[in-house]
Amino acid sequence: MRILHVLSADFFAGSVSYAVHLAEAHRAQGHEVVLVSDMAQLPTGALCVQAPITNRRHGQRLRNILLLRGLLRQHQIEVVHAHSRAASWVAYFAVKGTDIPLVSTVHGRQHLHASTSLFDIYGDKVVAICANLKTHLVEEVKMQPEKIVLLPNGVDFAAQPPELATQARPLRLSFIGRFNGGKGERAAQLLLRVFPALLAEFPALRVALVGAELQHLPAAGKTALQHLQTQFQERVEVVGFTPDVPGWLAQSALVVGAGRVAIEALGAGVGVLALGEATYAGVVTEASYEEAAASNFGDISALLQDTTVDYDQLLEDARVFLAAPHPVGAALQARVQRDYSLAAIAAQVLSVYRGAVMKKRVPGFIPILMYHKIPTAPLNTKHRIFVTRDNFEKHLEYFRRRAFTPITFLDYLAFANGEKDLREFPARPIILTFDDGYTDNYTNLLPLMQHYGYRGVIYLLGDEQVRYNFWDVDSDPAEPRCEIMSPEQKRAFVAAGWEIGAHTLTHANLPTVPLEQAAREIAESKQLLEQLLGAEVVSFAYPYGSSNEALKKLVRDAGFAFGVSTDTGGMHLEDDRFQVFRINMFPEETPGSLFKKTAPWYRRYYRFKRKK
Repeated sequence: MRILHVLSADFFAGSVSYAVHLAEAHRAQGHEVVLVSDMAQLPTGALCVQAPITNRRHGQRLRNILLLRGLLRQHQIEVVHAHSRAASWVAYFAVKGTDIPLVSTVHGRQHLHASTSLFDIYGDKVVAICANLKTHLVEEVKMQPEKIVLLPNGVDFAAQPPELATQARPLRLSFIGRFNGGKGERAAQLLLRVFPALLAEFPALRVALVGAELQHLPAAGKTALQHLQTQFQERVEVVGFTPDVPGWLAQSALVVGAGRVAIEALGAGVGVLALGEATYAGVVTEASYEEAAASNFGDISALLQDTTVDYDQLLEDARVFLAAPHPVGAALQARVQRDYSLAAIAAQVLSVYRGAVMKKRVPGFIPILMYHKIPTAPLNTKHRIFVTRDNFEKHLEYFRRRAFTPITFLDYLAFANGEKDLREFPARPIILTFDDGYTDNYTNLLPLMQHYGYRGVIYLLGDEQVRYNFWDVDSDPAEPRCEIMSPEQKRAFVAAGWEIGAHTLTHANLPTVPLEQAAREIAESKQLLEQLLGAEVVSFAYPYGSSNEALKKLVRDAGFAFGVSTDTGGMHLEDDRFQVFRINMFPEETPGSLFKKTAPWYRRYYRFKRKK
């Protein structure tokens, strides 16, 4: 892809580091990246263009917009990624009237301005870096939930010295962060109320102040720092800005910080007192990790709240740790490295870019229809999830008359990933899906679809021992027993060019089973189907259409690109690739109902009528 990042920081802030790391990760994969920022030089091999993005004067904003428009044309940019409100503002007007999507990463709580309500300046997709920030954007900024993606800042842990986690560290407490704004106020209070006591109680302790904007430390903090330097001399180390944060982590027993600093420290095995602009989250342990991560380790509150910090408690926590300093446990360190892996997050950001491009260029509703059994004659079943062979042929005739082009999720992904030219995307796409893999799909469905030249997506169970619909029959003996296809019959669908999707191992109702069991049902179904059929499995169908955020994450983590639901999901496929809206098909469908269920307005109508 060809990506343009827009930054407004005039110093190397966390948002700049985030953008630079993303740029380098994407460049390593062969993508073309351009960065526009207030800074003339950035530590990246990407093209850097200097522009006063932070300057909010109307004349300068107009010049910034014109500069960005020129870069869009010159470099044939496919997506713009903004990293602050000021950057989003100029980027929004730069892409206006084009088919280029805007993605904004929001790094902190947002102030409400007139332009926020007048213009959706954050663009087509918004990346929230922590759970509290997503809550803030939905509850307080009133942003549409479906446009928000929760993705933390990625860290290249491989770039850290390998000995970091195991070497003996000196007794050094390092405050690492900015010294202006809210973080500067925190630093001043530490200098006044915490560091003097610790330096007096621990004769071997050294305190390091690492970070930019030291000249903007509040006056009370500067005075306290002078007193500490006079009293403790070389034990108080004023470092200021340095690009060698990993080096200082290697020399620290305990770090006071938030956001990216806390993440890098934990990933390196260094203890952390999570103190940010919003709150003090305490010593980060396995028990407190999830809550601390939700606030970006103290930087962001979900809702407006009192930001008062109990510095007496912080002092006591530091005392306890320094009395028996120890590295972060291996389990927590591994979890942090997994959750904040730059490679994994860069891949997910790239998926956000591609999804934004698809939503911008393929804006219409794609009907995704859900079928099950295709019997020769009607079935005596209360579930009504069948369409007879003759009626299904009428559906296919209707689709052909209406000039629908059946595609699969694999086809869609090929367009989204740039493997197929988007100019060739069908004008009236439709996705036909079939759940469970009944034998009548082989005997009745497959020949019909081949006759019409159509392909679909069939969702199969991973456990070959499942040979009938026990999930219906075992709970209701009156339910007709319907056989599941053999491996040979399933392979016929692969040979016919169909997409194979996964439907768990055993048709488990995932929200009702332990999360560990759900993870196995999801991941192993993909693995076993790919081994059995030699086909790439990229989409997953939730049995009974039942999903939640934890299950969606399991589907994503298992390597699927899509999770398809039933009757719930976004207005557009790209609103949430892991809760894709599908439409139930029943025995009594008519030309009128087929028209309604495949109409561009159907998803809006369904949400209005059913409230979901």
